Amino acid sequence: MRIANLSGRLVLIAEDRAIDVERASGGVFAADPQAVYERWDEFRTWADGAGLSAGVPFEASGLGSPVPAPRQTLAIGLNYRDHAAESGFVAPDGLPPVFTKYVTSISGPVTEVALPPGGHTDWEVELVAVIGARAEKVTEADAWSHIAGLAVGQDISERVVQLAGPAPQFSLGKSYPGFAPIGPWLVTPDEFDNPDDLELRCAINGEEVQKGRTRDLIFSVPALIAGLSAVLPLLPGDVIFTGTPAGVGLGRDPQRFLASGDELVSTIQDIGELRQTFVG
Repeated sequence: MRIANLSGRLVLIAEDRAIDVERASGGVFAADPQAVYERWDEFRTWADGAGLSAGVPFEASGLGSPVPAPRQTLAIGLNYRDHAAESGFVAPDGLPPVFTKYVTSISGPVTEVALPPGGHTDWEVELVAVIGARAEKVTEADAWSHIAGLAVGQDISERVVQLAGPAPQFSLGKSYPGFAPIGPWLVTPDEFDNPDDLELRCAINGEEVQKGRTRDLIFSVPALIAGLSAVLPLLPGDVIFTGTPAGVGLGRDPQRFLASGDELVSTIQDIGELRQTFVG
């Protein structure tokens, strides 16, 4: 099953058409895309059994984030060994660094993003996991049952702010408006042959700059759910950016950062793509 946010309304995606959930359910489920996660199991039961009518065509530019207002956004750093190495760090033995991306940075899959003046804006394609059932002290074996689905994410990062000061400002440097595109929709785990092994790609103006597989995560999605939920409850609709593979601009020699006019395309196997255009 694929769910999306079309012009601020919750929709199901079927064969490139969108079915409005509030209308199709006779008002049983609200139009608000974020509200569905509080009733995720009930929604899945309805959607799996409903005789849904044909949807309407839509443009990707009309899509917003399938999770537009999570209560908690947890982002994971250094979760691929090759990215830790290119960043000059030893791969973590315990839980990797955890930071947040503030909710006002979240956007949909096709956007125009303003580059902060004087900054070094970087790219990080990431698999995003969204919580569908409260997770508190869950085991790895039970973790997938708490996940509503997966999406493509971009952890866009302004490195000057991120690395300034006596202590790094990870959350601020990664939370400018539009720095957390998520989408193009949420895909439920049962849609994948293996949700723990998906290919990620990222390209700038058609040039591939990142390629990896989620099987190479140091902490898999279930391991992250177990490790995070041992410390704090994960709530329905919470978002987890799971980390990026090697190939970011900061780790290159010479370093490379996004410029006005660049188009960034981020893709994950069996999910879809994000497309960001940058302006000065």
